[in-house]
Amino acid sequence: MGDPLTLGMRYGWVGRDPESPELKRQRDLLAHKNGIAGLEILTPDRVEDAKRIFYRDGFVVVTTALTVEQLETMRNGCARVVAEIMETDVKRQGNRGSHRYSFGSASKSGHQVHQPEWAMLIDLPTVTPILEAIFESPDYICRGGGGDFCLPGAVDYQPLHSDVGDRREIADHAAAADNSDSKMSGAFWDPRGLMTIRDLPCPYVCCNFLMTDFTTQNGPTRQIPGTQHSRQPIPGLDEEPEWMKFSTTCPAPAGSVLIRDPRAWHGGTPNLSNELRALPNIEYYAPWFREPMALSMPSFIHQTLSDHGKRICRYIVSDDDIDGSVRPDLGGTPNFFTDADRPLK
Repeated sequence: MGDPLTLGMRYGWVGRDPESPELKRQRDLLAHKNGIAGLEILTPDRVEDAKRIFYRDGFVVVTTALTVEQLETMRNGCARVVAEIMETDVKRQGNRGSHRYSFGSASKSGHQVHQPEWAMLIDLPTVTPILEAIFESPDYICRGGGGDFCLPGAVDYQPLHSDVGDRREIADHAAAADNSDSKMSGAFWDPRGLMTIRDLPCPYVCCNFLMTDFTTQNGPTRQIPGTQHSRQPIPGLDEEPEWMKFSTTCPAPAGSVLIRDPRAWHGGTPNLSNELRALPNIEYYAPWFREPMALSMPSFIHQTLSDHGKRICRYIVSDDDIDGSVRPDLGGTPNFFTDADRPLK
């Protein structure tokens, strides 16, 4: 079953003491300081307000994006994939830091839209009107989906980062390159050196769905408002001011969607609870923007979509079988596993 507390108790806190004095102090600090003051959470009918806040802050939280039944379905899908990943990583080293994982990177396809639960998220009546408003067109493109999860025991902050940038050489993450023969990632490049991708209208939207309530303790995403157009260097953990560490999108209820511009600075936070915090996502390109897209959706899943869903997924559907099994290295940085850690075949 997909209960976050059951999964957290089953898989979390490997090699770590949840009752250590240091973690107790950190819990108290998070309880008092975590969360964006005045965070406005909208209902799905407030489409124009969602568009306005999204363009102002680089993200917006919308409640009741999923029905109770859809939330339960999605939780069970996440639980199934999490179980497969846990079999590969018994020491919980993660592929985004200890006890922290990317769903997409862990899959050999780079995505999870071969799973029916993820496909269910692609064209929701609560979210599609907001996407059409943001892009000012129904002709945007679905590029796939994955998301992330963190287990209890993910005690460290993930550095702030952006998910999209100018075309550049990738040296630290083989799975991030355009393909197996390329060391380059990213599509936008101005040979004049006058513009960056941050100067453009929003090229790309990510929708993260909350499988459990965001609380001060369970690893809510931190978002730095208004940074989607910033050319300033993103501060590292040592330089990051304290207010940014606590700029998290909590409290927010399960079944909500965090709609974000991936250029905006964001990062993971400690999960000091006993719940698994999962955020499956679906990602969309603006009608005018493209980066290389993997064929990640089998045709039998594509046939289950709405007409709109079929159209926006036309670039990722494949007539061949999709190998979405878990990567032996979980898709993290090269040499993630030592020989001693590598699972036995």
